[in-house]
Amino acid sequence: MSGPLDLNINGMPVKLELDENRSLLDVLRAELGLTGSHFGCGSGLCGACTVLVNQRPALACDTPVWSVAGKSITTIEGVAAHELGQKVQDEFMRCNAAQCGYCTSGMVMACVGLLWADSAASDTQIKNALDGNLCRCGAHLRIVRAVKNVSAALSPN
Repeated sequence: MSGPLDLNINGMPVKLELDENRSLLDVLRAELGLTGSHFGCGSGLCGACTVLVNQRPALACDTPVWSVAGKSITTIEGVAAHELGQKVQDEFMRCNAAQCGYCTSGMVMACVGLLWADSAASDTQIKNALDGNLCRCGAHLRIVRAVKNVSAALSPN
């Protein structure tokens, strides 16, 4: 099915004429040039394509674009516009939480989504939030440390 679709990408309204059954990832990358979300597995199993839809993590490769019409979509390109997104990205860099970088955008987005939902996330919550994000480089411990550091900085205690 083809038709006009109204989207909100990184705070900007976008109107596109396209096949509504295309994946959100394909539209972000091919139509909008937002290539920070990566194609990994194409079936929602690796997390490299994670974006935020209404501040909740979503796997863009497995999300039909029609299903996010009218919702707020945040990609890695736009997450730093939010203070929390900038803090998570800064802490990833400080903790050297990325090696090859392929999974990093998905990891950052999953972490921002978690901390938006619960800024005082426990170790178990952090690990559960990252469970769907694969990293072949073995940076998970540094990623968890980065998220714990941001969570501690956000906590009132």
